[in-house]
Amino acid sequence: MGNLPTVQAIYEAFGRGDVPAILSRLANTVEWEYGATSVEVPWLQARRGREGAAAFFASLAALDFKKFTPKTFLEGPGVVVVLLDVEFVVKATGKIVAEEDQVHLWNFNEQGEISRFRHRVDTQKHALAWAR
Repeated sequence: MGNLPTVQAIYEAFGRGDVPAILSRLANTVEWEYGATSVEVPWLQARRGREGAAAFFASLAALDFKKFTPKTFLEGPGVVVVLLDVEFVVKATGKIVAEEDQVHLWNFNEQGEISRFRHRVDTQKHALAWAR
């Protein structure tokens, strides 16, 4: 069995607001938002471990999601790539971010746990929406 069902279950859990179910799929040492370049935008900060991932989900309270639609799932050895359509409002600024084909990269270790995760987004668009 591949890793695709795990990622699909994560999106289902996200839709229910079930963060503990998501965190249970992560390696203890998960690299969350690996290779990130933004330190200003809370939801794009590099984090480590389940606690770091939990802090990421807490940072999403700053957003009002209007659309979050995973639409394409691609699987290769140890990785699942997901394309999503996403739209949200940054509550503090009222600014909207809308992205078609946002990319999520899910990397797995040999135990089938998520070892690395990253968004591939228009970081400038996110930073401008966050800026006051």
